Amino acid sequence: MPGSPNLRRIMLACGLGLMALPVIAGEPAGVVELFTSQGCSSCPPADAALKKLIDDGKVVALSYHVDYWNYLGWADTLATKDNTARQYAYARMLGRSGVYTPQAILNGRDHINGADLDGINRRLTEMREKGKGLTVPVNATVRKDEVDINVGAGDGKANVVVVYFNREQLVDVKKGENSGRTISYWHSVRDVQTIGMWDGNPANFVLPASVLSEGDNDGCAVLLQKMKDNETPGAILGATTVMADGTAN
Repeated sequence: MPGSPNLRRIMLACGLGLMALPVIAGEPAGVVELFTSQGCSSCPPADAALKKLIDDGKVVALSYHVDYWNYLGWADTLATKDNTARQYAYARMLGRSGVYTPQAILNGRDHINGADLDGINRRLTEMREKGKGLTVPVNATVRKDEVDINVGAGDGKANVVVVYFNREQLVDVKKGENSGRTISYWHSVRDVQTIGMWDGNPANFVLPASVLSEGDNDGCAVLLQKMKDNETPGAILGATTVMADGTAN
């Protein structure tokens, strides 16, 4: 969001500095972006599947709550218009005429039913085997009052996107299709910001560590993502997560 406090405080540096112990070691197996809604009766199994992916610790897993099911009687407490807009942008990129929940976008390249955990893992494996996995190293390290983001070398150009999320929210759904249920939501996205561009050369980006715990934030994911026409998200080339308390997820 142009002019937002977080974005104004971003500091950008070139080159790679000395790295402390990274929060996540090694490259993730992929990125799973789940589009979900508290007002959709098909979504709780997908929300549970996302939690399993988070617990497994092998992928960067994010939950984007959308608002287009609010008319069914329950206004999703975690939904944002920006989350809905991101899903529609993915639909344009994939050549789809509409959107659905639960939808999981994999590596910014493909989609699958978000409740199909076996299918998600299988598809991510297939993508890696076909060279469509995460090929550019991305690491984030909390050091005192800074978050150091290091991006390795690779081909092409991409945006460096920071996705701020809340670790867990327990929600009592009182109306709509999930009325009477208490559902736990993990890694719910609160804000998405582009902090810079990557040109294929190693680069370092620095954020104030305070942004990881501002508002409802508990941490963030860093996505190295290609963009089409400056608005449509595309392939994700690398990713990592970092939590305000220094844990992995």
